[in-house]
Amino acid sequence: MPAIRVLTALDQARTQYYHFKAIVIAGMGLFTDSYDLFCIAPVMKLIGRVYYEPPDGSGGPGVTPPAVVSATVGVALLGAVAGNLAFGALGDRAGRRRVYGASLLLMVCSSVGSGFSVCRTRGCALASLCLFRFLLGVAIGGDYPLSATIMSEFANRRTRGAFIAAVFSMQGFGILASSAVTMAVAAAFDRWTGRRAPLDTPEAADLAWRVILMIGALPAAVTFYWRMAMPETARYTALVEHNVVKATNDIGRVLTELNLGAVTEEEAAAFRRAAPAPPQLGRAASPPPAASYGLFSRRFLRRHGRDLFACASAWFLLDIPYYSSTLFQSQIYHPWFPPAGRVSAFQEAFNVAKFQAIIAVASTIPGYFAAVLLIDRVGRRGLQMAGFLLMAVFLFALAGPYDRYWRGHGADAWYIVLYALTFFSANLGPNTTTFILPAELFPARFRSTCHGISGAAGKLGALVGAIGFLWASQDRDRRKVLAGYEPGIGMKYALIILGGICLLGLAVTYAFTPETMGRSLEENESENDDSRSHATGEGDAGQQELVSSELPKSPTSVVSSHVSTSPIHPHRFSV
Repeated sequence: MPAIRVLTALDQARTQYYHFKAIVIAGMGLFTDSYDLFCIAPVMKLIGRVYYEPPDGSGGPGVTPPAVVSATVGVALLGAVAGNLAFGALGDRAGRRRVYGASLLLMVCSSVGSGFSVCRTRGCALASLCLFRFLLGVAIGGDYPLSATIMSEFANRRTRGAFIAAVFSMQGFGILASSAVTMAVAAAFDRWTGRRAPLDTPEAADLAWRVILMIGALPAAVTFYWRMAMPETARYTALVEHNVVKATNDIGRVLTELNLGAVTEEEAAAFRRAAPAPPQLGRAASPPPAASYGLFSRRFLRRHGRDLFACASAWFLLDIPYYSSTLFQSQIYHPWFPPAGRVSAFQEAFNVAKFQAIIAVASTIPGYFAAVLLIDRVGRRGLQMAGFLLMAVFLFALAGPYDRYWRGHGADAWYIVLYALTFFSANLGPNTTTFILPAELFPARFRSTCHGISGAAGKLGALVGAIGFLWASQDRDRRKVLAGYEPGIGMKYALIILGGICLLGLAVTYAFTPETMGRSLEENESENDDSRSHATGEGDAGQQELVSSELPKSPTSVVSSHVSTSPIHPHRFSV
């Protein structure tokens, strides 16, 4: 394809107000995502008090059975898998903008539905909650590929990584907002109901957890208008819909300082001649050009299969320890707060949310900030390897002396520091880079789909971590197992396995993950095509000459020479 001036202008653009506006608009879906995923822990405490009797007749407070907790977490993650795949594919077929609002609208409706949960009997309320949590997971999963792809296609190549990382960092603020809302609601209801005795759970507790869940719909609803008002990305319009004039006009309305000039008819005509023409009725379709290959074709596998494996496997390996560590919080904060039998339902939920807020402020949000600052200096590949290595180091530091020391010294400040550093390392490295890389490595017509596949792999890893390791980490001594669980391999060996998984992620990154820093999206694609075609004998000189002949001869349509020093390749702008 001919070089496209509007895409070159985007890569060279100065940072403008609309870039920051796009970060907030795109990031609000991830803000809501983390709000809904992290508020479920204190909500489960309230549900246990309202709907369940004390375990084994102990006379303590009601506790939500582990199977119910696992089901509630699991259905949301399964929904995220479906959402990643479905909305990722729709983003490439129907356009990013068209399905972007749909995912946010589904997020709003399912958040409200989770709070209503239809009825107040235990079976009906929990079944309804799981249904709406599944739909919420679909919306959350769908927001991942769309947010990352839209931000990557709006950004310039110098600060693209920082912009996408800033979108992803909204998760940290979502966790903080979830904790703040939960603490505020719990404190308000505790005061409103008269601060009753610890085991006297008022009926208002059934309203409190619903309010917490429904408030999660507000940030997404507020940004719905601005999300629908966003134009389609210029890269999708130009490279997938083959409408260079519309792409230039759309982007010129929001990024007013771009030096675009007028798109000459000669430039637009040259691009239309080089674009694959659809078959006409009654006429045999011409053979597809070299660039027109499908997602499940051998050509895609040769050119992009390695990158897709790198993105999906790294995300899968990351989410196992990341989500496992998130759910280990329940075993870490116990020494820091009074036992559940000595506090009310609202105070227990307040304490869980308070600990989540401390971890978010001390490690999660600083990790995201560090990633924003370093991603375009160190590079994606370097940060991902460093993050995996540091996660492994801190997990091994927790695992080694766990049975001999940490088990009896859970309130030791160093224990919390090491635990927090695992989150800092994850957010500094692979938790951020696995979100960025799939949005940079693939052609425009596959970008959202491949990001969705990578994200779905990550959520499958989250299922393994959130459910499998939560049960496996239980003590081997039945007397020390938490109520409702079965004996497992113990925390020490679970942490060792998680550290080993981080080292495997480091090896996969080193062997398969390419660097994308400082390169335009089209250059990343061109490099993939060049390396694959040299390896397989594709891309002959005849094709190169054919595409070069379609380049517009007007000097106004020539791309600046400093964008790329490589020769024009027939698949450079393949769509």
